[in-house]
Amino acid sequence: MTLTRRFWVTHAIAPGVGFVLVLALIAAFDLDRTISHTWYFDTSTQQWLGGGHGMWWARDLIHTGGRSLVRVVAGVVLIVWIATFFSERLRPWRRRAGFAFLAVALSIGIVGGLKAVTNVDCPWDLAGFGGDRPYVMLFGDRPDSLPRAQCFPGAHASSGFALLFGYFLLRDRRRWQARWAFMGAIAVGVIFSIGQEARGAHFVSHDFTAAAIVWFTQLILYVRILVPRTATSCAGLQGESTGATFDDTGLDSAGLD
Repeated sequence: MTLTRRFWVTHAIAPGVGFVLVLALIAAFDLDRTISHTWYFDTSTQQWLGGGHGMWWARDLIHTGGRSLVRVVAGVVLIVWIATFFSERLRPWRRRAGFAFLAVALSIGIVGGLKAVTNVDCPWDLAGFGGDRPYVMLFGDRPDSLPRAQCFPGAHASSGFALLFGYFLLRDRRRWQARWAFMGAIAVGVIFSIGQEARGAHFVSHDFTAAAIVWFTQLILYVRILVPRTATSCAGLQGESTGATFDDTGLDSAGLD
C-alpha cells in the first residue's frame, strides 16, 4: 500500500494550514479571553463556571475521571502489547498494539514536556480572571520577574485527543468504524478541553494546540509503523532478500513484530 496525494492533503497539509489559520484568528481577535469571559468566567462573582458548584463535573468528573479513563486505556494497550511477545495467538497484533501504546504515550508526553518549558500562564492566574498576573499574548515576551508557569499546551485535552489512535488503527481496514473512532476521540478531547477551560486551567488556544500536536504525532507514528515501508511492487524482492513475510496488511515481520 502506498500513500496517495489525497492522503497527504487531507491528513497533513489541510490540517497544518487549518491549525495555523485558526491560531492566527485566535490571536488576531483575542478569542482566548473573549471566549473565557463569555462562556466560562463570571466577572460579577469572580467565579469560573467549573469552580464552586461546578467542580463536581469540571474537576471530579471530567478531569479526575477522564484522567483515570485514559490511564486505563493506556494500561490495556500496554498489557496487550507485552502479551504479544508471549502469546502466539496475540502475535499478529504486536505492531498494532505497539502503535496504540506509543501513540498515547508520546502524544501525552510531548504535550506534557512542552507544557513544562513554554512558560505560559493559566487563565486563573491572570488579572481579569481572578488572578494578579498580566496577560501576555501567546508567544509574547513574558516578563522574567513573573513566576514560572506551565499551562501551554493543554495536557488534559491531549489525553482525550490521544484516543485518535483508534482512527489510525482502523482506517486501512474498516473505514466506517474509523470515522466513528475519529469522531469519538474528537468528542472526548473537546469535552476534556471544555472541562479545563471552565475551571480556568486553559484557554481555547492551549487545547487547540494540544489537539494539533497529538494529530501530527500520531500521523507520523502511523506512517512509520502501520504503513508498509516498501511498495507492493517491491514486496517479492524484499521477501527474497530479507526472508521477511507479509500478511494481508502488507506489513513485514520485522520492526515491532
